[in-house]
Amino acid sequence: MKTLTKELQEKITPEIAVELLKRGNERFVNNLKINRNLLQQANETSDGQHPFAVILSCIDSRTSAEIIFDQGLGDIFSIRVAGNIINEDILGSMEFGCQVAGAKLIVVLGHSKCGAIKGACDHVEMGNLSALLEKIKPAIDDEDTEVNNRTSNNPEFVEKVAHINVKKTIDAILDRSLILKKLIESGQCGIIGGMYDVSTGQVTFDEDLTNS
Repeated sequence: MKTLTKELQEKITPEIAVELLKRGNERFVNNLKINRNLLQQANETSDGQHPFAVILSCIDSRTSAEIIFDQGLGDIFSIRVAGNIINEDILGSMEFGCQVAGAKLIVVLGHSKCGAIKGACDHVEMGNLSALLEKIKPAIDDEDTEVNNRTSNNPEFVEKVAHINVKKTIDAILDRSLILKKLIESGQCGIIGGMYDVSTGQVTFDEDLTNS
């Protein structure tokens, strides 16, 4: 597998970037991971990096983007925070990844059975975690199909909130970063949501890729 160069990165469109991740996840699910020389990739990227995607995912130990998308050194920027929420630091990191380093795609990746989503559903309060979980509450408020049991004891409610949280994170990125919005509107970059199933290893992407 070739290490990404600037020339290879420039040939990748947002649509191609999504396809690369889909193929990588398919390899992961089927245990057909590419045999990479990671030390060689470390040497080849020592003077610069040209990743094709920025992936925002949860800190959950089962959701390492490099592993579940079968990517090597220099392929993706991986941003991880509980509940795949955003703040100014994360937005700044995305702006660097896309505007400065040339990434072609932003992925907001939620996952099944997310502990942060469960904690927010249960209104957990604990130190600095309280402020993080507060950022998930708008997704809980928007979920209006489950009336009776709106806690982590209701798996369907948790999954619905997780999906909404991904969509609201995408909306917030477009609303709060003029740099990223311009890149996406110009077609230089795309943004898409997805959900990772911790039971099967499969990633399901949203049908719509926003890149115009």
